[in-house]
Amino acid sequence: MIANADLYVAKSRVEGRGCFTAKAIARRRRIGELMGERISHAEARRRMRGRRRIRISDVDERTAIDLNHRGDATAYINHSCDPNVFMRVQHGHPLLFALRPIKAGEELLLDYGESYHEGGLRCRCGAANCRGRI
Repeated sequence: MIANADLYVAKSRVEGRGCFTAKAIARRRRIGELMGERISHAEARRRMRGRRRIRISDVDERTAIDLNHRGDATAYINHSCDPNVFMRVQHGHPLLFALRPIKAGEELLLDYGESYHEGGLRCRCGAANCRGRI
């Protein structure tokens, strides 16, 4: 796993700010864990009401993580229809892994899949295979 100090936040080509890596990451290498406050889905929906930028991720059928509270640089991982990172929940921990080799200085991008945006947000990833909506 790379150290959190190896991740940093900078201006993103996708949207606002993004999460970048200072070191190269090998394919399938564990990058880290999404960190934040554990909350219920009901509380997650309450906190998201009326917000365009959402930094909340589901963990399981009952729990979500609010990355705005006690989060780190991983809270700024933007969506892409052509991601370089994937997430797996293991024993209640949302872990991030490299989908392919990632170069130092590259932005980390995750396919959000189904999201709280429910298709209501225009995707800005710019990928050739962009689905157009998040």
